[in-house]
Amino acid sequence: MRISSLSLLAATAALATVASGAQAADLPSRYSPGPAYNAMPVFTWSGFYAGVNLGYGRSSGASQYYDPAFNVTGGGRKSGFLGGVQGGYNYQLGMFVVGAEADLQYAAIGDKGATYRGTYYRGEDDGYFGTIRARAGLAVDRALVFGTLGFAFGDIGGNEGLDAAIGYRRDDSMSGGWTLGGGLEYAVTDNVTAKVEGLYVNLDTSDSYALADRVNIRRDTEVGVFRAGVNYKFN
Repeated sequence: MRISSLSLLAATAALATVASGAQAADLPSRYSPGPAYNAMPVFTWSGFYAGVNLGYGRSSGASQYYDPAFNVTGGGRKSGFLGGVQGGYNYQLGMFVVGAEADLQYAAIGDKGATYRGTYYRGEDDGYFGTIRARAGLAVDRALVFGTLGFAFGDIGGNEGLDAAIGYRRDDSMSGGWTLGGGLEYAVTDNVTAKVEGLYVNLDTSDSYALADRVNIRRDTEVGVFRAGVNYKFN
């Protein structure tokens, strides 16, 4: 009976030892490496992009007629729809982002009709302009605040002159100038960004042509632009 008791105690101790070892095996070792940490990739603005935009513009330039008897007269301004495409490249260094962008816009803001000696000279709505600009800004993760400055070109329409022989006519000509502005862009995904921006565009148009006893002086075209756009960023 005593031997049986000793055997029972020995078996119980052995089972306890085995169970304790099994539990210890299930616990992480203080010397074992921890699980690998996969950090989320940080968004960068660097890269090429292209996109489309829609907006509103207001042309504040004025056509003028010069007449020896009545001096200079004329005027008119127009606002309306504009839309187009853009593309460019950004490079990010820390919080700073620099780059270049070009765009081409259709602009229905060119009507510069005017009344002269009781006759209305109709304007031309259709026009276009484009810009080639440098951009610079500050990025806070997926948000980018930027300013922009550069070269502008285009023909925002103008008024048509009345010639007794050929009726209404208008001289088309592309003019150059400058532009500046700024805006806000936000990365919706790693490849798609949305932006809003405002631009001031000045086209130095100085062409003129004679109509009978008067001269039509093409105006400097000043355009205020507000537009929204979407870009696709290429990785």
